Amino acid sequence: MPSLTLDKTDLRILAELQHDGRLTNVELAERVALSPSPCLRRLKQLEESGVIRQYVALLDPAHIGLGLQAWVRVTLEKRGNLHLQSFIDAVQNWPEVINCFAMTGEMDYLLQVYFEDMEHFSRFVMDELLQHPGVEDVKSSFVLKEIKRTTALPLGQMRSI
Repeated sequence: MPSLTLDKTDLRILAELQHDGRLTNVELAERVALSPSPCLRRLKQLEESGVIRQYVALLDPAHIGLGLQAWVRVTLEKRGNLHLQSFIDAVQNWPEVINCFAMTGEMDYLLQVYFEDMEHFSRFVMDELLQHPGVEDVKSSFVLKEIKRTTALPLGQMRSI
């Protein structure tokens, strides 16, 4: 990955875009006190360097019928890595899984999942997850109330010029 030094203006661009990725270049330039042309050059550099990975629309799960959110802790069999890649491949094909993390500690993987309801969750666990040959144990926790949700990464650790 190419090294990119970010200055205060770059950090302001990133902060603004994390809060509203639909800003036009003119709106963005105005918010970060640049003229549109230099702002666009900086934006393109941030995109090409990989600092800005992609732009997406964030959907509200409840508005699209996904009222049940859970975190599922998965432990795989410890007999070698026979099922490891198979599990990773399976996770890629399960639309209910929106995030999957390899973990240290008591579990091997942590899945963030969304479902229509408990019946949908039950079908997923019984028909998909527990049917996978490498899965040894599954433990779930359901979200009762969302306290904070953001996609904005902290930028305070970045040292600007």
